[in-house]
Amino acid sequence: MPWALSFLGLIILLLAGDSLVRGAVNLSLRLGVPALIVSLTIVAFGTSAPELLIAIQAVLDDAPGLALGNVVGSNTANILMVLGIPALLATMHTSECETRKSYGFMILASVLFIALAFRGVFDWIAAAVLLLGLGSVLYHAAREATGHRATCAAGNADQDEIDGVDPSLPGWRIAVLLVLGLVGMPLGADLLVNNATIIARTYGVSDTVIGLTLVAIGTSLPELATTVMAALRRQADVALGNVIGSNMFNLLAIIGIASLVGPIPVDSAFLRFDLWVMLGASILLVPFVYMRRDITRIWGVILTALYIAYLLVVLN
Repeated sequence: MPWALSFLGLIILLLAGDSLVRGAVNLSLRLGVPALIVSLTIVAFGTSAPELLIAIQAVLDDAPGLALGNVVGSNTANILMVLGIPALLATMHTSECETRKSYGFMILASVLFIALAFRGVFDWIAAAVLLLGLGSVLYHAAREATGHRATCAAGNADQDEIDGVDPSLPGWRIAVLLVLGLVGMPLGADLLVNNATIIARTYGVSDTVIGLTLVAIGTSLPELATTVMAALRRQADVALGNVIGSNMFNLLAIIGIASLVGPIPVDSAFLRFDLWVMLGASILLVPFVYMRRDITRIWGVILTALYIAYLLVVLN
């Protein structure tokens, strides 16, 4: 029963998150907020909202290891699984779209996160540092995007990020989307976290392991679906941008906000292994970001194999 309820909670969480994003984006555009700002803020926040709700719920339920495990596990999965599996289907070609600065910020965020982890706990001090970093990144991204909107060879970067928005959507449908998202996300997070904790105790594993594996994979499924479509279109830029943005937001915003709810102690296993795997996976993106290498099937095999090996180590 806990497995079924966990799966149900995950489905509710993901559907509610999608509903919230679509409602918020349509409302913002209707109110005259520029698409650029919507892409940098609401879409970025909304797509990471499931992880945020899980982290907050985990802290409230006295399972902080699940919160930290979910963020670190999701970041690792986003690179090794979310880029690896789609590359097995088709080679993804990178273009000249500028992702280098965003990638640099992601590496800096990862190093900052690891440095704070060695304090032994993510508390309000760590939260202040992480959220300050988030504010700096968003400010810089807004300035850069405003000044260089036509830098990417692909052109309509903003439209890509808010693809599917219907400007003629009636107001009542926007309201329904927002309500479904706001009601469904806490419900889904509560179901998922409570039952994931029960599963962990039943099988004698820690909340941290469940966060690094089951919950991390579940919350990475939307990114995986998006990247599969990018692979079929043989275009890696959107996929790379989403992974980089999602990972940066996970580190700075999710743990930053969750740490304000309550302290998140750092298990020694994170300091010895998981954080370094996350950083190592991030460094693997260098050829694709700086050298514009294609994400080929061979790379797909390598990334997927590394992720399977990581899961086996964590579970053992």
